[in-house]
Amino acid sequence: MTFAVVAEGLRKRYGDTWAVEGFDLAVPEGTVCGLLGPNGAGKTTVVRMLTTLLRPDGGCAAVAGHDVVRQAAQVRSRMGLVGQNAAVDEILSARQNLVMFGRLSHLGLARARSRAEELIERFDLAETGGKPVKQFSGGMRRRLDLAVSMILSPPVLFLDEPTAGLDPRGRNEVWEAVRALVATGCTALLTTQYLEEADQLADRISIMDTGKVIAEGTPGELKSALGGDRVEVVLHDAADLPAAAGLVERATGTEPSLDPDTRRVGAPVREKAAALAELARLLEAAGLAVEDIGVRRPTLDEVFLHLTGDARDPHKEVAA
Repeated sequence: MTFAVVAEGLRKRYGDTWAVEGFDLAVPEGTVCGLLGPNGAGKTTVVRMLTTLLRPDGGCAAVAGHDVVRQAAQVRSRMGLVGQNAAVDEILSARQNLVMFGRLSHLGLARARSRAEELIERFDLAETGGKPVKQFSGGMRRRLDLAVSMILSPPVLFLDEPTAGLDPRGRNEVWEAVRALVATGCTALLTTQYLEEADQLADRISIMDTGKVIAEGTPGELKSALGGDRVEVVLHDAADLPAAAGLVERATGTEPSLDPDTRRVGAPVREKAAALAELARLLEAAGLAVEDIGVRRPTLDEVFLHLTGDARDPHKEVAA
């Protein structure tokens, strides 16, 4: 397997504080890696070191086969970076922006124009016509940002919260654009404040805390490590929770957990179909009023909070 991004023992210190200490990462070519972590975990510092904006204080890293310290110029020529804020000129049109960035990237005028047309088609920007960027929707702006980052067809793309502030439609537009890029062989390292986004886009996820990776795997692997499938029942009356808990334990063979605030009782389950059918039968026979019953897997939110020990809202804290 060939890796597009590799970091070994990466370290960075600010004064007496180690922001990153012993960070390891290996991202296979043609995949999306989601990098998650609470505020202060070191994600932004890692991205800055990998994109040559910061010099590491220890360890080593390579992007597209080039050392980020000794071969910084080669790294910059082989990567694209989409930051949290749009880097395009709001007065110009999409086409004019792309031609301008092509020229700034040392393409000849004819090549810059042809490349602009290729990217306008790839990122579905033709409908913008000659409108200035200031009239674009949020999703269009971010698609243009992605297009600009691909002017030189870099094999590695760093996405730092690419959908921050977008509505669901705008996020979906960006997701589709990222999937299309990866389908062409591009490799992406994604930081995001939306755990659903990492779940949707990432082939593998690395979760950081205190400057190092504390867990990694596919979204499915991380969820399974938290306990696999659970059967859950939401009751109409919280007073029925003890009785329902006994029935859940009988159907699943495992000790249930109760949440009086949500009138919910649940337990881990292996044979989910059989356990769910048996539990439904037991609840009906007992005459307990049920509002909802089903089987679900742990969410990536729960995995994140469990691993980082952070009781804060993950949607607000995951991406700094």
